[in-house]
Amino acid sequence: MHLVADRKGNITEENSRQDRLLEWLYGHGAGRLLLKPLVSPVFSRIGGAFLDSGLSRVLIRHFIRSHGIDMWEYQPKKYSSFNDFFTRRLAEGARRVDRDPGVLASPCDGRLSVYKITEDCTFTVKHAPYTVDSLLKDRRLSAEYTGGYVWLFRLCVDDYHRYIYADSGKIRKFVKIPGVLHTVNPAANEHYPVYKENTREYCILESEHFGRLIQMEVGAMMVGRIINHPRGSEVRRGWEKGRFAFGGSTVILITRKGAACPDGDILENSIKGIETKVRLGERVGAG
Repeated sequence: MHLVADRKGNITEENSRQDRLLEWLYGHGAGRLLLKPLVSPVFSRIGGAFLDSGLSRVLIRHFIRSHGIDMWEYQPKKYSSFNDFFTRRLAEGARRVDRDPGVLASPCDGRLSVYKITEDCTFTVKHAPYTVDSLLKDRRLSAEYTGGYVWLFRLCVDDYHRYIYADSGKIRKFVKIPGVLHTVNPAANEHYPVYKENTREYCILESEHFGRLIQMEVGAMMVGRIINHPRGSEVRRGWEKGRFAFGGSTVILITRKGAACPDGDILENSIKGIETKVRLGERVGAG
């Protein structure tokens, strides 16, 4: 269950069927017993191939109804597969990217939480605990961000699953980290989580307005895929960086100390354990 606030301060409880399924898979013995085959490369390939195929189109209509998706926000087209629908493009004007140079723009639709980076800072991504060290797998790099912020955008299945560069700048490095499932112990206490690492990709961006920031995509276990576009060394705020295939996932920004401060409502909500619902391109903080 997630507490989510909109930018007007209205708070609601969200507990989707997907959340309940994941909680059961990772939190109970029988669920953990199923995890190993479900997250295997073979299952992912089969599931991904089906969702890319024309046969999967039968899932689209029910998905739209069950998640209450407003299709007027998206470009009209005939979808060739479920994943073609899932990565659908917005209609022109459905989102506006804030161009104010002092404003940090949201790279995606999602539920945002922010975390001050300290020595004991931990946060959860897809039911797995991380520190900045374990997330980046680079202790020297993570040390550069002490005192800054982790901006964690959790995408739900009904969100827009394309994401943009949060600011203009020059790409210094691309890194890919494969996913790992460390243990599956069905005999463990039913509340003891499976320790896993999700597939993730990140770039180090020498941004024009917020210093050297990190922008990361985290893929869902099972069939989720990260599809980033090839780019040159220079990018512009609002350019599409990539998209997620089915599975729902997470985008993360990591900023240095003093580079950007979250807006007051987002910071206050995060301290209370409440996520803030944001949309691609809107202001989430400032330098």
